[in-house]
Amino acid sequence: MLSEIPDDEFAAALDACAADVLWEAGINEPPVDALVVADRLELVVARDFALPYRGRFVRLADHHSHGGGQGTIVVGAAERPEREQWAVAHEIGESVAHRVFERLGVSFDESLPTAREQIANRLASALLLPRRWFAANGRDFDWDLLQLKEQFCTASHELIARRMLEMRPAIVITICDLGRIGWRRSNATARPPSMLAEERAAWRECHRTGFPTDEMLDGETGLERVRCWPIHEPGWKREILRSEIAEC
Repeated sequence: MLSEIPDDEFAAALDACAADVLWEAGINEPPVDALVVADRLELVVARDFALPYRGRFVRLADHHSHGGGQGTIVVGAAERPEREQWAVAHEIGESVAHRVFERLGVSFDESLPTAREQIANRLASALLLPRRWFAANGRDFDWDLLQLKEQFCTASHELIARRMLEMRPAIVITICDLGRIGWRRSNATARPPSMLAEERAAWRECHRTGFPTDEMLDGETGLERVRCWPIHEPGWKREILRSEIAEC
């Protein structure tokens, strides 16, 4: 069962599978275009704008186990390019999910659909933001969200921020929409701490001015640094915070 596998082992299997897929597709540097990857894997991408969800993976012929038939990714309407990239990457993940199960020694045919969906989701992230490149660029760019977005332009700001949680150092990522906290996670604890006054101040300043904020802290609060980036659009304001946890 996947729930019994240590997360480090699970993540390593996902990243290795994604790296293999990109190698097979001849992708040697970012950004990763999921449509190009699909084409080079001989997966057909078809558009059905009546589709009630973003995408699905099908085969045009019956198949046994993991093989046979022409793989086809059907995608619906996407409001922006990053969402189409995610939809295609997700379905590529669906098509190769059996490889992750094989690496982990788990039966693919006996797995639950929810487990396959979980793997497809994480493979999509690993494909658009490959660990080797993302970790290196993160260090080079001091984990600046906007610079990373320029380098990995096919991934959304949110996906980039969430992927940061799979790297080091220990951090908290907070996503705020329209002046409200919508999502908050940490890679150091199962339950992230409540937002501190210093984080709220950085967030409010970013929300008000539309400019990034960057505050170095003394560590007594448990945090060393708080940064906030505005992702503002007409009629919508989103801010993403990265709070770095002080080392003990």
